[in-house]
Amino acid sequence: MLYVSTAKRIGYVVSDLHMFSKRSQWTDHLDDIYRAAEEADVFILNGDTFDFRWTTLRSVSDTVDASIAWLRDLAGKFPSCHFHFVVGNHDNLQVFVEALSELAAVTENLSWHPYYLKLGDSVFLHGDVSDRKMDADELEQARDEWRYEEKIRHPILHHLYDWALHMGLHRGAQAVRYPKKLVARRVIAYLENVGLGALNGTRHVYFGHTHDAMSNYKYRGLVFHNAGSPMKGLEFNILRVELKEDE
Repeated sequence: MLYVSTAKRIGYVVSDLHMFSKRSQWTDHLDDIYRAAEEADVFILNGDTFDFRWTTLRSVSDTVDASIAWLRDLAGKFPSCHFHFVVGNHDNLQVFVEALSELAAVTENLSWHPYYLKLGDSVFLHGDVSDRKMDADELEQARDEWRYEEKIRHPILHHLYDWALHMGLHRGAQAVRYPKKLVARRVIAYLENVGLGALNGTRHVYFGHTHDAMSNYKYRGLVFHNAGSPMKGLEFNILRVELKEDE
């Protein structure tokens, strides 16, 4: 699904808020997100905005309702800003996607995109293609693991996850699993597969998933950016984007 810009605009992008997860400090950044949305022409929520698997709410159904309510409120607060919701693996729950589609249909300044978004010379995608080299079909198959899972993680697993974060294991594991050059190669392979590589006019790539904040990392003719994540102990940024006209 493509959305193509027609004029130079100011945008902001965030990823991996993991809202409703115990380990996310997303509420600490809400005021900054709102200030950015007030200034922006477009605002991109670049995947894993919500976390149904690790939610602290009573049920997945309650989390879906809370997520839709938050998006409805966000779009209503800032009617001059167009919000683009890019689905991530943690967002890829069928009941949520159906509710999101219904909300977008009646909300003029909200659009959603299952895999990626193109604005001018910038592409936005969640980045779970960085787990391994994937084409479009393989990404769809990988997402199926998340599509119908409506079980909340057991409290013991929450405690183990908390312990890992306390020990700093999350930072080390991410660095080992997602070295920048390998991630860039895998993202490029996917973009070329879907016709969005450098030869197709793409210059900047904004992605998430790895929770590794970066800006202006250049590789094979593309410039990579990652907003990071407000998970405990990690760097999180609200990235400003200047969206250029299509040539």
